[in-house]
Amino acid sequence: MMTSFSLKTNAIRTQHYFNVSCNTNHDENHKNIKTSLDMKNVDRRNLLLGLGGLYGAANFTSIQSAFATPIAAPDDISDCVATAYKGIGNSADARRSLACCPPVLSEDRPKDYVLPKNPVIRVRPPAHRVSEDYMAKYRKAIQAMRDLDENDPRSYKQQARIHCAYCNAGYTQKQSGHPEKEIQVHNSWLFFPFHRWYLYFYERILGSLIDDPTFALPYWNWDNPTGMTLPPMFEDPVDNDLRRNSIFNAYRDARHLPPAIVDLEYNGRERGASCIDQLGINMSTMYKQMISNAPDYISFFGGEYRAGQDPISIVGSIERGAHTAMHIWASDPRMPNREDMGNFYSAGYDPLFYAHHANVDRMWNIWKQLGGRGHHDPTDPDWLDASYVFYDENKQLVRVYNRNCCDTTLMGYDYETSRIPWSRARPVPRTKNPTGATRSMKRIERVEEINFPMKLDQIVNVLVKRPATNRTKQDKEKASEMLILDGIRFDSEKFVKFDVFINDKDDAPATTAADSQMAGSFAELPHNHSKDKMFMMSAVRFGLTELLEDMESEDDESLVVTLVPRAGTDDASVSEIKIQLIPIE
Repeated sequence: MMTSFSLKTNAIRTQHYFNVSCNTNHDENHKNIKTSLDMKNVDRRNLLLGLGGLYGAANFTSIQSAFATPIAAPDDISDCVATAYKGIGNSADARRSLACCPPVLSEDRPKDYVLPKNPVIRVRPPAHRVSEDYMAKYRKAIQAMRDLDENDPRSYKQQARIHCAYCNAGYTQKQSGHPEKEIQVHNSWLFFPFHRWYLYFYERILGSLIDDPTFALPYWNWDNPTGMTLPPMFEDPVDNDLRRNSIFNAYRDARHLPPAIVDLEYNGRERGASCIDQLGINMSTMYKQMISNAPDYISFFGGEYRAGQDPISIVGSIERGAHTAMHIWASDPRMPNREDMGNFYSAGYDPLFYAHHANVDRMWNIWKQLGGRGHHDPTDPDWLDASYVFYDENKQLVRVYNRNCCDTTLMGYDYETSRIPWSRARPVPRTKNPTGATRSMKRIERVEEINFPMKLDQIVNVLVKRPATNRTKQDKEKASEMLILDGIRFDSEKFVKFDVFINDKDDAPATTAADSQMAGSFAELPHNHSKDKMFMMSAVRFGLTELLEDMESEDDESLVVTLVPRAGTDDASVSEIKIQLIPIE
């Protein structure tokens, strides 16, 4: 039964009106919706990974070096190195191969890839609305990929290993003159373009294997209430035999099979919220990650990352948020390394990974369509000319560049429309000023009094001075007020997550993303950093402009910032906490 309702409960104070069913039977799950290309909106499930990074020492807007060059994967893929895989805490019990390097078919250098002219547009559908015919075609394509020789670069295992190599220090910056530095495609502005190209070739390979140039991947529409369950086709048996479903994966959380509702803030523990409350929390989570915390391209994409630098830049809003939450939510907690989705080395082995990242990719399109002064692709040459190497559907090694993946229609694909009700899900405060900050000033240390680095093994409260108060509308159009956490140090072998709250007098025990007081979260999936380092560094920032408006706190000279550990933070720390005005360009 479909019902229209307003989310008004003790935990949810926002008013969202949309149609959704909290029953176990979803009539929409197998409904074939007519394709529409007039919008590139988001639908359905899968997850991604959260990342983080610290570029420079104090600023998120780093100053470009006169000698900076773009990150480039090596021409010679035999340079791919076997690492110690310290990001795999239980490597002896790893469920997947730790050999992540691709096969070398030729000594020829990769050719620069040229996008096909006037391509047939592949339309990616929301996974919960596909037809029976589509499901049969998709499973046939995946089975054909599984049937290829393991040494074929198009094979199921080799495609999965691409993510392992690029995300677990398999490649160095040798091509750019820095063989001592690793390449990492997470935690920076490389996150979105790398995964876009990755899925692009994966999709073309599948289409070629079934001789269908129109074949398109599904996307897990986890940002839409009707898509907030694991897409049934990934778990349904074929002819009463689950083994005949080629997109089934045994390494998923059995507690989260349909009709379980996804938690876009998932921290490894069950929230226990009602269906209605969880949907509302998810809507507000998406609003914050796509709007409040993403006013400019650095906040959305992630921080700058150039050749010669360590991969410790700023983590983008979606990457550290829904992307990482869904990776953990779908992974199997019984496995030693939360295989498959819960670890970078193994995530690509689950077909759900590609549906999840298709929705993440869709977020890129939607974010630009939302408009706003800062909602555009990076224009820095070091982003535009960053490049990666992949095998195409013809087993040819090719080099691709960020500059050629900014428009999905030019790449030959688009997304079937799905509504984005989260765009109207602006949170409201549990309580409005004034006592939250003023009552706490007497017992909370000021940031200048803190002996950094500050450990995150318990709830932390700190008073942080603002750069300005009572800003005008014109001021807000020119710059975003951002809370910045710099020098976040954490164990890369663990899933790490902590939440951030502003002026929350209750120390955030019951606050959720549906409340304005929650600024957001920092989250990281386990992964390898280098051969000899277990700890990584990162940074994050959160938008305060709307939050302060909603809490009627724009005249506060200082704010109480609360950090609440959720997972893996026993030995984590932060080196700097500050509030800055970030120009919107």
